[in-house]
Amino acid sequence: MRVVYVSTLEAGGPVTHLRQLAPRVAGEGVDVRVVCASEALADGFRALDVAAEAVRIGHKLDARGAVSLWRRLGEADVVHTQDRRAGLFGRLGGRLHRAHVVHTLHGMPEEIAARVGRPEAPDPPGVSRARLAWLEHGYLPIEAGLTRLGHVVAPSRAMADFMVGHGFPSGRVHVIPLGIEGAEEARARDHGVLVAGVASNLEYWKGVDTLIDAAAAMRSPVRLEVFGRGSLAGELERQARDAGVDARFHGFVPGASERLRDLDVLVQPSRADNFPLAVLEAMAAGLPVVATRVGGIPELVVDGQTGLLVEPESPSALAEALESLAASRDRRLELGRRGRERARQEFSTVRMARRTVALYGDLCASSM
Repeated sequence: MRVVYVSTLEAGGPVTHLRQLAPRVAGEGVDVRVVCASEALADGFRALDVAAEAVRIGHKLDARGAVSLWRRLGEADVVHTQDRRAGLFGRLGGRLHRAHVVHTLHGMPEEIAARVGRPEAPDPPGVSRARLAWLEHGYLPIEAGLTRLGHVVAPSRAMADFMVGHGFPSGRVHVIPLGIEGAEEARARDHGVLVAGVASNLEYWKGVDTLIDAAAAMRSPVRLEVFGRGSLAGELERQARDAGVDARFHGFVPGASERLRDLDVLVQPSRADNFPLAVLEAMAAGLPVVATRVGGIPELVVDGQTGLLVEPESPSALAEALESLAASRDRRLELGRRGRERARQEFSTVRMARRTVALYGDLCASSM
């Protein structure tokens, strides 16, 4: 069986996921090749013993790039795409070559992402009614229609349920959670304050403003370590400074997962999220997680066992959860230990790859 993965992105969660998936699928005896956005990325896959080549597709009307991609799909049994542009051109090209096509839908557009697992979520500020109408009555039906070319993978059950509820054919939607490699255990240090970290894009839907409000309301001393960049970076820094919160903004840090091991707790205060890799990375390192009950997060974090879940946009609930961990180092260690074990048992890259290969095998054995 020959599988060709297609990615048109230079960076981001889908690229990180593909770096984990492709070599593990190859390790299951599958002939794997990656078509990616640049020679630098291709070199990275080759360093993982995965055949790769670069084809740049600059935009959704890049016909020349599409033709170049299609020429590389002729011998594939399965074409598996990893982002929206790849999903458009790769699925069409795969079907032209009579390959089975699979697309991983890593998330919904930000404006409607909060509705995943939370239908009553309010619309984000500043988004026009026209934009929301296009997403609901244009984008979602188009994605549902493209799914009929093959099959789609959702990383969470919440995401899959949302898709089926918006017209995606249920028999073509498959839930395969993301995986994480084993990681070195977090350093159990006594910092004198609770060191709480967040690793995310600094945008409205990630809720870092709620975390700053929560830190300002805490009685126990707390220090925030913020990893990531985004349009709200300056605004969030001012918010923390005005509130008297000790918050250190590091911007984008390559290998930020290594820095997570210096924390006492990872916080994921999102208004919307699907299946955040930062939470998986924290669990793998044995860090307790405090997160909001949105999207696929409750499928990762077991409330009271591997971390604590709170309602989104509630600084008081978030502060209370953090206070409980600030008060007990033993509880932090126990939650972290259980989270590490859950990551090892339920969300390993080997388990992810085997479930993916099983899907490919089922498709190749069928006429669909």
